[in-house]
Amino acid sequence: MPQTPEPIPGGPAPRPRRRIGLFLPYILLAAIVLAWTAAWFFIRGKAESEMDAWLAREAQAGRQWTCADRSITGFPFRLELRCASVRFARSDSRFTLGPITVVVQVYDPRHAVLEAAGPFHVEQGDLTGDVTWTSLEASFHAASNGFSRVSLVVDAPKGSVQAPDPGPVDFAAQHLELHARPTPGRFESEGAIDVSLRLAKAAVPRLDALSGSADPADIDLDTTIERANVLRTGTVARELEKWRQADGRLDVNRISIAKGERRLQAKGAVGLDGEHRPEGRFDIRAAGLEALVGQVMGQRFGADKGALIGSIVGQFLGGLRKREDAAGEARAADETGPNGLKPLPTLRLTDGRLMLGPFPVPNVVLPVLY
Repeated sequence: MPQTPEPIPGGPAPRPRRRIGLFLPYILLAAIVLAWTAAWFFIRGKAESEMDAWLAREAQAGRQWTCADRSITGFPFRLELRCASVRFARSDSRFTLGPITVVVQVYDPRHAVLEAAGPFHVEQGDLTGDVTWTSLEASFHAASNGFSRVSLVVDAPKGSVQAPDPGPVDFAAQHLELHARPTPGRFESEGAIDVSLRLAKAAVPRLDALSGSADPADIDLDTTIERANVLRTGTVARELEKWRQADGRLDVNRISIAKGERRLQAKGAVGLDGEHRPEGRFDIRAAGLEALVGQVMGQRFGADKGALIGSIVGQFLGGLRKREDAAGEARAADETGPNGLKPLPTLRLTDGRLMLGPFPVPNVVLPVLY
């Protein structure tokens, strides 16, 4: 075995070995932890000051926000804002919600996730609404021009809207999804935003008598809101009027409703007229609605005439089917569309009335929205 050399008599003493190299990684790790801790508390303080400044600006604009028992936690990699409840009030409306949690990852501050436990209560003029759910989650992806995507997912929403006329309206659904994004190629020039809504097993008992079916409905809606960039957080009347004056329009690319054996698909556009009522038109394809048309028209023209109109509609649709059969499968596919849906007369919203072809839909008056 090699021997440790003996020190030379009268020579220099051997230098002791330095052990700092053994502890250097731990020292660096401790420095990183301390720096990250300081940075996290700085970011939290910055977030609190920004939130306080935003609340002050909102209060000056007449919008009062209250986050009860506010706290910000989430060390070391997240910021978690918690409120025992949220209250909002302004001159024309108010609501309460809570408790909520908003989570932002420190390394991805443009993406926020919100969870709310409810219940939700809202008051808007003579209208009041209450909604509960089993779970609610929303997400927001920020971008340089505002946002790149917003999503809302709700399981088992259930609630009621109270109004002087027609009275309380109860509703429920198994699942709800709502997604929005700036329309590619149109947001910068037209302020357009794409909105997609999905409702599974939706039920509104008050409408069952009108539709003639108690089956729950599955609803899909894909639409584009033009001039959405003019909308801010002012009163409903002010924002809708700004949108109307900017030639705002709702382009319904597709709406699909399936309720039992009855199905309907439509596309069209709707805006606001000078009297602040909805106006527009929709092309409709449907299946199983002939009896419903007769039932609705019977409310205006009497049961016999209503049944006659329903029969005419049925013959109209049947005539289309015969012409389709005579023209061949290609023609049939073009006329009937997917799933055997047949075209109905154009549905128009005009002068406060709802028109199905040349016939006004009875007992329907389009409301003045503001």
